[in-house]
Amino acid sequence: MLEKRDNKQWDFWIDRGGTFTDIIARDPSGKIFTDKMLSENAQLYADAGMEGIKRFLNVPHDAKIPADSINSIKMGTTVATNALLERKGFPVVLLTTKGLRDQLRIAYQNRPNLFDRKIILSDPLYDHIIEVEERVTSSGEILIPINREKLFNDLRKVKNIKEKSCAIVFMHSCKFNKHEIEAEGVAKGLGFSHISLSYRTSQIMKYVMRGDTTVADAYLSPVLNKYIENLYSEFEGDINSKISLMQSNGGLTNANLFSGKDSILSGPAGGVIGGIKTSALENEHKIIGFDMGGTSTDVWHYSGELERTVNNSIDGIRISIPMLSINTIAAGGGSILTEKSGRLIVGPESAGANPGPTCYDRGGPLTITDSNLVTGRIQSNFFPKTFGDNSKKSLSLRASQNLFKQLSNKLNVPIEEIAEGFISVADNSMAEAIKKISVQRGYDLREYCLTVFGGAAGQHACSIAEILDMKTCLIHPHASVLSAYGMGLAEIRTNKSMIVEKILTRESLLESALVADSLITATTEALEKQNVSEKNMTHVIKLFIKLSGTDTSIDLEFDTITHLQSRFSETYLRLFGFKPISKKLVIESVFVEAVGSTDLNIKNDIAPEEFKRLKPPIANKKVFIDGEWNDCQFFWIENLSKTARILGPAVLVGSQTSILLKKGWEGTLLESGTIKLKSVRTFRPKRHTESAQIEVFNNLFMSIAEQMGFVLEKTAQSITIKERLDFSCAIFDKDGELVANAPHMPVHLGSMDSTVKSIIKNNPTLSPGDIFAINAPYNGGTHLPDITIVNPIWNSKKSEIIFYTAARGHHTDIGGLTPGSMPCNSKDIHEEGIYIDNWKIVDNGIFREEDIKNKILSGPYPARSPLTNIADLKAQIAACKKGETELLKVVDKYGLETVFRFQELVCQNAEDAVRESIKTIKETEVTYYMDNDLLGGSRKINIKLTPNIENSSIEVDFNGTTMQLESNYNAPLPVTRAAVLYAFRILTGGNIPMNSGIMKPIKIKIPRGSMLSPEYPAAVIAGNVETSQAVTSALLMSFGLQAASQSTMNNITWGNEKFQYYETICGGTGAGIDFSGNFYEGTSAVHSHMTNSRLTDPETLEFRYPVILEEFSIRTGSGGAGQYHGGDGVIRKISLLEPMIISVLSGHRTIGPPGLLGGGSGQVGITSLLRNNGSVKKLKYADQIEGKKGDTLVVETPGGGALGALTE
Repeated sequence: MLEKRDNKQWDFWIDRGGTFTDIIARDPSGKIFTDKMLSENAQLYADAGMEGIKRFLNVPHDAKIPADSINSIKMGTTVATNALLERKGFPVVLLTTKGLRDQLRIAYQNRPNLFDRKIILSDPLYDHIIEVEERVTSSGEILIPINREKLFNDLRKVKNIKEKSCAIVFMHSCKFNKHEIEAEGVAKGLGFSHISLSYRTSQIMKYVMRGDTTVADAYLSPVLNKYIENLYSEFEGDINSKISLMQSNGGLTNANLFSGKDSILSGPAGGVIGGIKTSALENEHKIIGFDMGGTSTDVWHYSGELERTVNNSIDGIRISIPMLSINTIAAGGGSILTEKSGRLIVGPESAGANPGPTCYDRGGPLTITDSNLVTGRIQSNFFPKTFGDNSKKSLSLRASQNLFKQLSNKLNVPIEEIAEGFISVADNSMAEAIKKISVQRGYDLREYCLTVFGGAAGQHACSIAEILDMKTCLIHPHASVLSAYGMGLAEIRTNKSMIVEKILTRESLLESALVADSLITATTEALEKQNVSEKNMTHVIKLFIKLSGTDTSIDLEFDTITHLQSRFSETYLRLFGFKPISKKLVIESVFVEAVGSTDLNIKNDIAPEEFKRLKPPIANKKVFIDGEWNDCQFFWIENLSKTARILGPAVLVGSQTSILLKKGWEGTLLESGTIKLKSVRTFRPKRHTESAQIEVFNNLFMSIAEQMGFVLEKTAQSITIKERLDFSCAIFDKDGELVANAPHMPVHLGSMDSTVKSIIKNNPTLSPGDIFAINAPYNGGTHLPDITIVNPIWNSKKSEIIFYTAARGHHTDIGGLTPGSMPCNSKDIHEEGIYIDNWKIVDNGIFREEDIKNKILSGPYPARSPLTNIADLKAQIAACKKGETELLKVVDKYGLETVFRFQELVCQNAEDAVRESIKTIKETEVTYYMDNDLLGGSRKINIKLTPNIENSSIEVDFNGTTMQLESNYNAPLPVTRAAVLYAFRILTGGNIPMNSGIMKPIKIKIPRGSMLSPEYPAAVIAGNVETSQAVTSALLMSFGLQAASQSTMNNITWGNEKFQYYETICGGTGAGIDFSGNFYEGTSAVHSHMTNSRLTDPETLEFRYPVILEEFSIRTGSGGAGQYHGGDGVIRKISLLEPMIISVLSGHRTIGPPGLLGGGSGQVGITSLLRNNGSVKKLKYADQIEGKKGDTLVVETPGGGALGALTE
């Protein structure tokens, strides 16, 4: 409990959630009381927290609370979060640099879900944009002074300006803020209710991240201000200094200083602090927090200091401030259970509170709560009678059993096995979320305690701990209100940071020390304003350090250069599995946090005498656990002795939670009232229903592939891989068949198996420690910049290969005719770069660095940045080794035979789903026309679909397609297969596994020597990026699903011998028909089909390269016209600050992307170079030109095709 006090005032700690508000009250003697109220109950009260305080103080409902009865109120609130999710914030006017009006809307151009037909992007939070005449370079040079007069006149046109917020976001203002301050002066004079400036909101050198954060702050802060005003109005007397609110960073702040950007994780942050503080009482200082509610589960990691992340996304809105690192997944007690093609699927949808789970007897769906009820883990007679239509019934076991019976009849499996199967799927999903924040980052969970809270978590604690090989769980007596408890235990915190971006040297370290001093002064003053004395403050000083040329920074405590270098290397090794490639480190920024200590001390209570004896169980029931019915004792938690041990199986029942104690676990009530669960046996995986295991293994394999991608993204050096994310990671079986491919780059998805199979075929004898590199398009590759690393995985005896891992990355330059290795005029494969075929890059565990360097520097067109190539190759190898480590853990846990069996079943499941979708396809033939060849010849893709009704298979015949081209728009066979796989994955929809099973019902016929199956040594560089897009659009049109999207990647490379840069540019998508048969319009300004690569943030682009981004906007009206319009393309203008070669590979420059069912075509794209003398040079769809200083490259991308003809 908490130590007693002598004053006469109360403390209140409140967590206002979306559904319930939890209240903890501490009376003047130090005694703790709790309450839980509905957050919204307009008939009874305006605010649940204030109503709770009134009830504790016996203040009448309509009276004010006397401020002198309050010592402190510490709150967390979801008011701002709910406003964000429900889009009920304040109207925002966005002021941004001229030319970038749509930059925040387009953001990084990627679509959120790879296989969605209808791409849905988050709506912007601003409703009015004003482009401001001003421009500053990355070095601080003012190119265009701010035009204050024009800004004033533009703002005067905004209606009801005093009822709006203003967000000001200018390029490079994080370092050079003069223009933002001047704009603020203009906006203030016109009476905006709130103004947010990006340089104050977030100190990050990324325009999009900082801009989104600033808009969110302007959108939410007035909502919070109104909420806080309403709180103040409930009091009589001065309450100002007594109310503090929890910030997303885990610290409290005075209500007057609380802002929208700091409020997003206000509630969950309290749970983190509560979990850390209460676990420390039991001497547990390495913990995994596990908070399972009705809708979702929050997990977090702690090993001595609060972990925060700066790159956050909430409902599609990027928030770039230090926030506690909390991983949220859509799995909770109310998660809806479904079955599809023999797979048991949990969530992501939730039944909510109304109608709620089936057992609420209000017509709701099956949920995890129903599974727990059917298996006997929860008992209806231990719940209040608040269910049914009249809210007077018990939980209905019969209702749950009836719906499970339908599944039982379909799957021919007993209902209890199906119910536990769903629980197993949920448990493994939550365990995978925990792995992402721990194992993936190099932490050993065997050293950790699982700290459990939230109403539903106790039922799942033992199982999740077993999956993760954790031996201890803690459940605090206030576990169901631990977030509110954490509010009371939290410290006041404030932090500030400043960008440095300098190589780590003695001089830059000294400069950083001076910066730290200024930040210490600023944070100290901020706490002093909150009545924290300097003697009660501590300061945390950190440097964010990264490798030169990368963006992955590591926060380290301020220290000497030697210690910083050493600790950086150690942390890097733990995170990514290998030591840093470069020794050149960069100080990215300085971070200082001031912490004001709390006057609250918690200590263990002494067990009352009456609880020394264990009272008998309240019931003996049958509970289905680990595939069998067990005799199980049920105990009231309040009756537990603090000296006896409870051995599982048992269920501990509390007023607001229940805890399943599995066989092999013991439970003890500690002196503090915390329940400690301890494993007393070695866990071996239990057999669950096959349908559940299919889903578990599918998620396992996918998780491993995603962990590989995490390592590759964070350790690569080139912008193409680390920022544009042009890479893919996958797992293959011993025959080279795809087992799991993380949803990275679509054009890689169906083509990497050809690469692995070529390695197997060409190397009949392999040795442990051998790893291969390959980019050969005529031996399983796609195009030369895409280098694939193939890593054989051996069994424990090193006698047999059991799996392969592979990582493919697009290298920014691999040689060839032009910088960036994307020549427009290549006619031979060797003009496109270095050809690597079946090349052993690691021999018996030794990386052949000198050999690979010599290899990529050989030939007539050598690579231009070999050190970057080598760094990226090492990152790819590290990713493959990460996959190997995790796969071997799975084999060790389940046994090789079981893994092989479910690997096959996972593939079979995908095959069954595709066969089902094939039944919807009719025999048809489609001809898709691309731009004519530069020599004038027609280019077309001919597709004939012939479905086989008897066995639900299909033949995809490309006969009639244009024969092999002299240009480089030939697509190697693996690329064509990848396009077919992607199109059928789009057809099938749903969350099916991405593996070789998808292709089994599909027979592809492609004439040899055609554009889609060229013969060596034909050039292919554009086939991978351009022809693949056309094939995909052609297939979706043949299915009758979607008009053509822009069907080009708009590949642009520019550079010289010093630097090379490559990007693809988004456009419009085609209108189409969704899975429910509803028509939809195309989406504007987003990547589609075979690419999903990101664009480099404009501030990063200008910081690293001699260019200026003049404009990035939506090309309004470029989508096709029809009943349902195609999406619009974009306009992108980049000015050159020094001479460089520009190369273009694109499509649909003369023929527009076609519509469907009479819909109009999208407008064609246009690429041109605006010369510094005012002349304009229009470029062909494949072209190359020398750009001069002052020239501007202008790319206008195509729109998507429309659906349905316009009617008069």
